[in-house]
Amino acid sequence: MSEPVRLDTLDRRILAELQRDSGQSLEEIARIVGSSKTPVWNRIRRMRAAGVILGQTVILDPVALGFDACFFVLVRTSEHEPEWQRRFLGAVRARPEVLEAHRLAGEIDYILKVRVPNARAYDAFYQALIAEVKVHNVTALLSMEEIKSTTALPV
Repeated sequence: MSEPVRLDTLDRRILAELQRDSGQSLEEIARIVGSSKTPVWNRIRRMRAAGVILGQTVILDPVALGFDACFFVLVRTSEHEPEWQRRFLGAVRARPEVLEAHRLAGEIDYILKVRVPNARAYDAFYQALIAEVKVHNVTALLSMEEIKSTTALPV
């Protein structure tokens, strides 16, 4: 695991602005954080090189695109061999419906965040997953309401 990168107040303000809207111009970011364009650009380049900034992307509205159903899928397995894990992780990583996947401590082995148009599409995802890899128990929880969703870290 890598060490945290040392950031000063200006770095953190720049990161907060990039998280808020990475599409804004360098001039706008510099104005908001109280600096000029060149120092802001140099700091952004330094933070990219250090691995603080991993990339830039666009956040889409899943409902506007027809992905109305969000399921949290709890997976328990009785298999813990490296080959099973390789197949399971490969299957999960290959499925575009899986937005997040985490290995957990405790009674549940994995949790997946799955975004699909509806319950029928979830069932197709589930059937494909269990056809690829054996799992002991799967519990799907349908999110009734998204209360908070963010990618922004509290810098």
